[in-house]
Amino acid sequence: MYIRELHQRTARRFGSVLTAAVLAAVPITVCGPAIAQPPPPTVPPFVTPVTDTCPQRTQPPPAIDASEVPEPGDPAPTPLAVPDPPIGGKRLGECGVVLPSGAPAVPPDISATAWMVSDLDTGAVLAAKDPHGRYRPASTIKVLLATVALRTLDLDKIVVGTQADADVEGTRVGIGPGGRYTNRQLLHGLVMASGNDAAHAIAAQLGGDEAAIAKMNDLAKSLHAYDTRAATPSGLDGPGMSTSAYDLSLLFREAMSIPLFAQMIGTEQLDFPGYPPNPAIPGDQDHPGFPIANDNGLLYNYPGALGGKTGYTDDARQTFVAAAERDGRRLSVTLLQADVLPIRPWEQAARLLDYGFGLGPEAKVGDIPGDESESGSAAPGLAAPPGEGDIAYSAQPAADSAYDELWMLLMVAGLILVPVLLVGTWHIRTRRH
Repeated sequence: MYIRELHQRTARRFGSVLTAAVLAAVPITVCGPAIAQPPPPTVPPFVTPVTDTCPQRTQPPPAIDASEVPEPGDPAPTPLAVPDPPIGGKRLGECGVVLPSGAPAVPPDISATAWMVSDLDTGAVLAAKDPHGRYRPASTIKVLLATVALRTLDLDKIVVGTQADADVEGTRVGIGPGGRYTNRQLLHGLVMASGNDAAHAIAAQLGGDEAAIAKMNDLAKSLHAYDTRAATPSGLDGPGMSTSAYDLSLLFREAMSIPLFAQMIGTEQLDFPGYPPNPAIPGDQDHPGFPIANDNGLLYNYPGALGGKTGYTDDARQTFVAAAERDGRRLSVTLLQADVLPIRPWEQAARLLDYGFGLGPEAKVGDIPGDESESGSAAPGLAAPPGEGDIAYSAQPAADSAYDELWMLLMVAGLILVPVLLVGTWHIRTRRH
């Protein structure tokens, strides 16, 4: 599977459009008078994909290449089971646009086939389109890998880069053989620059690709993200790879409960270590450190943006998850199988965030992680903003504990006071006699 470089595609597309415009505007002469050109064909307006018939209820659309063909001897993964009732509430089983009663129409320029807007703190789902439809996550699955790593690895441990790290396919942050990196730096390269080389190095710390994938899938299952199956640590397409707009929102909310993750996705620029000369390359010189920048356009252009994660493969198309804060309210947005038309993914996310912030706090169509009777588990703690501790303590257990202690003290006092009163009463009666 080949990853297309977006800037090259954009340049080629711009060149084609410019050439067509010039040819349409300039009459052609062939040794004589100008030959009139036929009018250019009418370009139909962009149409958002329709999902009302639930085409992706069980699995993503067919791959356009051989990236998901199982290795020789490996069976093809079977589709994941579809929960009934749907996780998050009955309305989230709908496949078209799902809106609260009386809500205005969503923005018209959204190319994402599936999307969802939810409250990052309460878990309320405000609006969605095909929320449980199954699509490929691309690099947004790195949110799940980062969550596993942040809760498993020693972040200050030094990891030595390998040639295998440097040779991975797709986007790379710039790990070189012999370079020395902390797991913390690797995670920055993973979520800020979407480094597949960083994903490879992190997976190695988790026991290798297969072990890392197993840990990712175990976590997804424990969170009731039943539309999700990781096939690679990085998000490169592989057999059975799947997620949904609902699951991606759930996984992002879980990651945002880790303050360091929230800090990392909100970092605009960071210095990344270099690596020494490669002895296998004659005349190779030292490779000094360099700055890496966050690849999330929303972070730089949307007031209140908290950060997020981008993704792209030929099969997944554009994918995106991010969050923003306005007037003390934090919303997240996910996009799956989007395109750069009619506007870029981060701009589509901005439109949906504006839409979500425009809805009242009572508006919702479902919940993350869903009702206990549907998901079988209690809701997790609220996502912690950057700077707060990892553990959120509920006020209710503390109150119950204080109540229990007071009750115990009253019981002990009663046991002491009753005999004293009885003895006192006996003395009084004795004196009267």
